[in-house]
Amino acid sequence: RLDAAMQRYIDADMVAGVVTLVARRGELVHLKAQGHRYIEDNDAMGVEDIFVIMSMTKPIVSTALMMLFEEGYFLLDDPISKYMPKFADKEVLVETDGVVERVPADRPITFRHVLSHTAGVDPSRNLLSEEERARPRGGATLEERLVAQGPLPLAFHPGDEWRYGSSTNYVALLVERISGQSLDQFLKERIFEPLGMVDTHYNVPASKVDRVAAVYSPSGPGRTIELRSAPSTREEPTRYFGGTAGLSSTAADYFRFSQMILNGGELNGVRLLSPTTVNLMVTNHTGDLPIYIKGPDAYGFGLGFTMLTDPAKARQAVTPGTFGWGGAWGTVFWIDPTEELVSILMMQISSYGHFTLRQDFPNLVMQAITESYHSGSQDIRGYQEIPRRD
Repeated sequence: RLDAAMQRYIDADMVAGVVTLVARRGELVHLKAQGHRYIEDNDAMGVEDIFVIMSMTKPIVSTALMMLFEEGYFLLDDPISKYMPKFADKEVLVETDGVVERVPADRPITFRHVLSHTAGVDPSRNLLSEEERARPRGGATLEERLVAQGPLPLAFHPGDEWRYGSSTNYVALLVERISGQSLDQFLKERIFEPLGMVDTHYNVPASKVDRVAAVYSPSGPGRTIELRSAPSTREEPTRYFGGTAGLSSTAADYFRFSQMILNGGELNGVRLLSPTTVNLMVTNHTGDLPIYIKGPDAYGFGLGFTMLTDPAKARQAVTPGTFGWGGAWGTVFWIDPTEELVSILMMQISSYGHFTLRQDFPNLVMQAITESYHSGSQDIRGYQEIPRRD
């Protein structure tokens, strides 16, 4: 059913190709590539192909900061100004009857706020002064960009709202400032190499360009796909290592990361986090605040992950407590601790709001489970290595 549903979208020219992966209790039960990596060259999609994962960067970067949490560098309710002094004593934009005022923030931005998207660090540009709107928005490095944005006011008092945006960039910069390493080096040494994630990069090597998936956009007739960007790698390596996006990866690599989280922080004898910290990350930290990007009232948000809290209001038929996130170019993953399940979908399309492939995917995975496994434990007793080509 999963293969047939994916093929229907491919045949309808809604997506060029997909890679789907499903694993249960550490055992790989499904890994399939369908369609094309690059239609224009008639290159078939392969299970080892590399995708820009956009916001699926966020859970990895959040994990990096929580590794430093375990080493005692901060508490969740410490202000981030402990390591980022320019973010102390912030002002908040308040609009009343068309009049915009600036008031002192009720509380400082904390580590919990930036990890859970409740920091308010993305003020509406139309409420900023002309001078503030003229501030540089870019920068060769993440440090340069965030330091330039440091004086800007907040959109709301920290903790009062959930608003998806750039707060994981602050998580990334905190990793750099606490560790003394660039983010890409920290991730490589502390996460990617220990887990065997050999195809996850900010700068994909030129030698792997024949495995990079092309990006398509729904700009053709009837919102069918047209090529947006052919497979490529950067001529000049980037020095901008974002927390909100920036990584490229494969289904196999993201499975390793996901299985580590599902296992309570360990994979193949390598432990990155304790089970207590993992449970803290996948616990709802936003209470009843609407997580509007997933559907109000059905989901909560933890420290890098969203989780289903009310299945009756959800768009997917998944188990309460299932957690994960997706990327702006179509990638998505879900981890179900009750069924001990990891499901990953990889595709590359710059807008996907006109079709329901991402919503169909978890439903198609869950319908295959006819005998539920309820162990009450996150400890997985096995792990199947995905074969790699030489």
